[in-house]
Amino acid sequence: VIIQLEKMKQKQECEKKKRIAEEKHKEWVQKKREEERRERERKLSKEMAEKATRELEKMQLQEKAEVKYKEWLKKKRAEEAEKKKKEKEKEKEREAELQEKKERSEKIFEEWLRNARNKPCPVLNGYGFPLGNSTGLYSCYAYVMA
Repeated sequence: VIIQLEKMKQKQECEKKKRIAEEKHKEWVQKKREEERRERERKLSKEMAEKATRELEKMQLQEKAEVKYKEWLKKKRAEEAEKKKKEKEKEKEREAELQEKKERSEKIFEEWLRNARNKPCPVLNGYGFPLGNSTGLYSCYAYVMA
């Protein structure tokens, strides 16, 4: 009977050890799963943070590019306005020069008209014979043969 009791006792101890080992195994598996879950969450949060950082950098870069584009556009428009202004000034100068030239030519024409009135009228007797006399040009009809 003692042997049976000892065998039973050993059997109970074996079962107890088995249960303890199973519980420890379960705890270890649970801890391992928990660790893996935490690791996945940490990786996920890290990826999300990196993604947010990349998006933020991208937005900042885009804003910077937009600001530079607006500055460039503003500069370009200012240059175009300046160019148009210079062209208008040149056109005004050309018009002023043309007006001045026109006024000068009208003045000269008026002066010519005034001087033309004071000039003597041309002789009507013809070319080379003013008042019927020879002007020294040779002509076979100028001399009469006797």
